[in-house]
Amino acid sequence: MSDFRKHLNEKLKDEKFKEEWDNLELRYAVIKQLIKLRNSYNLSQAQLAEKLNTTQAVISRIENGTVNIGIDFLERLAKAFNKRVEIKIR
Repeated sequence: MSDFRKHLNEKLKDEKFKEEWDNLELRYAVIKQLIKLRNSYNLSQAQLAEKLNTTQAVISRIENGTVNIGIDFLERLAKAFNKRVEIKIR
């Protein structure tokens, strides 16, 4: 187990921390998918931004988690790569 995972497991014992972690889980899952998609096409943030008609700064803020993206952005992203967005509620 990595040091990060050990540290995280310890922090997750704190109820306040765990609640905040759980609240951000979906946002970070989306960010992870965006980065994975961008990397699978070997695109820089600037190249992805051009493909989505936005700026590199916007892509950077999204990937850093400082901007919350909406469904419209997800649709633009999917269309740019001939993919579709799937949302599951479990």
